[in-house]
Order: sequence, then C-alpha cells, then structure tokens
Amino acid sequence: MKLAVFLERDGILNLPRVDRHQQIPPLTCNDVVLNEEAIEPLRELKAAGFLLIVITNQPGLSRGYQSRRELDSMHQLLKQRFALDDILTCPHDEADHCPCRKPKAGLLFEATFKWHLDLDHSFVVSDKWQDAQAAHLAGCTSILVKSQWNGGGHHDFILSSLSELAAKIRQIQTPGCLVMNHL
Repeated sequence: MKLAVFLERDGILNLPRVDRHQQIPPLTCNDVVLNEEAIEPLRELKAAGFLLIVITNQPGLSRGYQSRRELDSMHQLLKQRFALDDILTCPHDEADHCPCRKPKAGLLFEATFKWHLDLDHSFVVSDKWQDAQAAHLAGCTSILVKSQWNGGGHHDFILSSLSELAAKIRQIQTPGCLVMNHL
C-alpha cells in the first residue's frame, strides 16, 4: 500500500486573504498567491515516495459564486507548481451534510480507494482544525501549521512553520521513535 501526505489547499499551498477573522479562498487564478514556503518540504516528501494529495472544501461551487472552470484552472496551476498527484474537492455547502465535507473524512476515504493508501501511516497537513478532525476519523496523523484556525480539538502535532514539515514526518517515521503529541 502507498503512503500519502494530504494537504489543505487554502492556507498551505496558497495564501488566502483574511477578512473578519475568516480565510477568503481565491475565486480565480488571478487571486491565487502561491505559498513558496511549501515548495521545498513537498519536494522532499515527494522524493521520499509520498503521494501528495490535496483535500479541499470549496462550497463556492454549490453556492454559485465560483465556476468549475476557474476552480479547475487554479487546481491545474497548483498541480504543476507543487507536483501534486491529485486534488479532491468537496463542492458542498455545510447545509448539504455530505460525507466528503471536512471535518468528515469522506475525501480521505475516497483517496484511499482511488490510490490504495495506508491511512494509518499517512499524514494530513493543514492550518485548520477541520482537517485534524478528518485525520483523526480516518486514522491518519494530523500535522497543523500554527494559525488562528487551529482550534482546540484533536491534533497530533503543531509546527511553527511549514518549513519543518519534512523533518517532522521523517522523525515520526523513524523506527523505534517514541512519538508524543506536541502542543
């Protein structure tokens, strides 16, 4: 079975705008500001054999203020820049109560089926509590990058910056390493 690093799109791969303490995702390619800090750690993880898969909630599709064409264009840009293997999107609004919308784990299970993954040895990387909760439900290790959206729920690790990511995953994978939660 394969191992994956699942990535949240907004806040990890691109830098969203913030308005009234809310992240505002880009709606067009012109709005995308790539997070250059993600390039090197993701390159290292890819070289180590991990699949790089984005899992993202994009309710703008169902709410009608984002076009599928623009979303696909943004995702193509991200795939090229970060050498991503896949991007899985939940297009639903919270009111739809779908199983793929994070903090539920549906997108992780979809990726597992599609890519034949070992979730117990895979990682979810985000700056939001919803992804840590989805990781917990799926049996993945959650790694949050410190932000105002970390929340107070379950998480396995919090990093001060994304530049620490590859080293942290190598540390966790070291045989015989005693892994403890870090706050």
